[in-house]
Amino acid sequence: MYYPLIVLVVIFVLASLRQVNQYERGVKFTMGRFTSVAEPGWRLVVPVFQSMMKVDLRLKAVDVPSQDAITKDNVSAKINAVIYYKVIRPEKAVLEVEKVNYAVLQLAQTTMRNIVGEVTLDELLSQRKVISEKIEKIVDEATMNWGVEVTAVELKDINLPPEMVRTIAKQAEAERERRAVIINAEGEVIAAENLSKAANMLSAAPGALHLRTLNSINDISSDQSNTVVFTLPLEILKAYIGSKDLAALAPKIFPKGE
Repeated sequence: MYYPLIVLVVIFVLASLRQVNQYERGVKFTMGRFTSVAEPGWRLVVPVFQSMMKVDLRLKAVDVPSQDAITKDNVSAKINAVIYYKVIRPEKAVLEVEKVNYAVLQLAQTTMRNIVGEVTLDELLSQRKVISEKIEKIVDEATMNWGVEVTAVELKDINLPPEMVRTIAKQAEAERERRAVIINAEGEVIAAENLSKAANMLSAAPGALHLRTLNSINDISSDQSNTVVFTLPLEILKAYIGSKDLAALAPKIFPKGE
């Protein structure tokens, strides 16, 4: 006798059940008014009188499409990025904004264009992290009232016009050449200083130049293919000043008093 009624009740209960997964929250409305946020599990939603919208709380990585932007120094560039965000207040994500994912994406695009317009090309290329953090801060503050938390924004690619790429390459090559000239000049200065020190040391020590000359002759003579024309320094002549062959030439080579 009561079987039909029991069957109807069971059907009614089954039709009223809604499953909320662990990574979701359910925003429940009763007769059009927000009443509660449903936690994970099976939840009862009375048909006709109640409804529930599920909101995904997982972290989302959204690719921001390439945007045409003009830097502060009037250079056109195409820029794209990745934005990471998640919903932390599901009721606000439903009540405060329509299609929260689309709204966050559009806000990220406009913010990225505005920030790029405030920096020069050199700053854009060399301070990507700083610019990304600035975009993240602005978007996070704007989406706070939507129940959304922006965790990171990363600039992926910065595409420049071909002529600008060639100009940057020429500039980089000129900078490398300038540094090479400076390094070579610094090396010449150090070499000159070392030669000056060596000359002072050789001239200060009696017989030092003689020994250095003999050492050089020994190094050169090790290769028999070399033909060497060698001018003897005065110190070598001084070493042999007592010989019979050079005794007659000594007054001419060494003036009186040396």
